[in-house]
Amino acid sequence: MECLTHKGEIQATFDNVRSISFNEKRSSFLDEDAINSFLDRILVFKNELNAKTERIIDINNKLENITWYSDLNDDSLMLLNDLISVAKDLHSSLVRQYVKLSFIKNKGVAKSEIKDFKRTIDELREAYNDLDSVFFSLPEMPEFIETTKKLSLVS
Repeated sequence: MECLTHKGEIQATFDNVRSISFNEKRSSFLDEDAINSFLDRILVFKNELNAKTERIIDINNKLENITWYSDLNDDSLMLLNDLISVAKDLHSSLVRQYVKLSFIKNKGVAKSEIKDFKRTIDELREAYNDLDSVFFSLPEMPEFIETTKKLSLVS
């Protein structure tokens, strides 16, 4: 009697595997349209990441240009202090986004785009740190003040 029970289980398993096998042969899971759609989505992702990177590069350039300003009044320095704070906040948000991208990078998808994004984030940190140094930290150092005076005489 037990033999009949096993035969029934074997038959049910056979029927299940047979049905799944047949359906998989007919499946459009990996058809050309599905693959193209997947690849198109990867291209959209890469384009969006490149556009984000370009916006950060633009911000970095603007921050770098500000480091060359001189003789700022207190209102400008207050605004500059706020700008540095906002840039730090932006940097933190971008770092969190980069961390979320690590699994995609580890899969080999958009590696160069993610690498460029990371480099640009690092440059943002450098840019706002430069602003902080040039306008708030360094002006308090007597050596910096003396060097700045000497440089202004050369111009």
